Amino acid sequence: MEKLQKSLNVVVSDLQVFFVKLHHYHWYVKGSNFFALHEKFEEYYNEVNELYDEFAERLLTIGGKPASTLKEYLTLTTLKEETEEKDSAEMVEAILHDFLHIAENLKAIIDVAQGLGDEVTADLCISTIAAFEKHAWMLKFYLNK
Repeated sequence: MEKLQKSLNVVVSDLQVFFVKLHHYHWYVKGSNFFALHEKFEEYYNEVNELYDEFAERLLTIGGKPASTLKEYLTLTTLKEETEEKDSAEMVEAILHDFLHIAENLKAIIDVAQGLGDEVTADLCISTIAAFEKHAWMLKFYLNK
């Protein structure tokens, strides 16, 4: 159970860092795609915020303690915090990468959760992977990849 709890804490931290990154891009996107991307980034950060809460509450439900400070998030996250100015295409590329990165991390958690008979956590991971992979597919098409 401890391995599952630690893994979920990484997800909580990744989602919080991703939320902040998406907000950053929402505020600083520029160019001819401003309106579309500004709105899309807001849609993403709202979704990620909901998932952040769901994963933290799941962790509490199974007896864990979710990280809840910026220091903890930055220590546990597997994502890179955004510190540089990017153009809109670079922002989309970074978001695409983060969706796929988090999805890959979630795939490993499914095996751990199912090994413990925790199908609820596995289901949360599976539904999140499905959503993130769909977002990644759409972002790839947006980038004409």
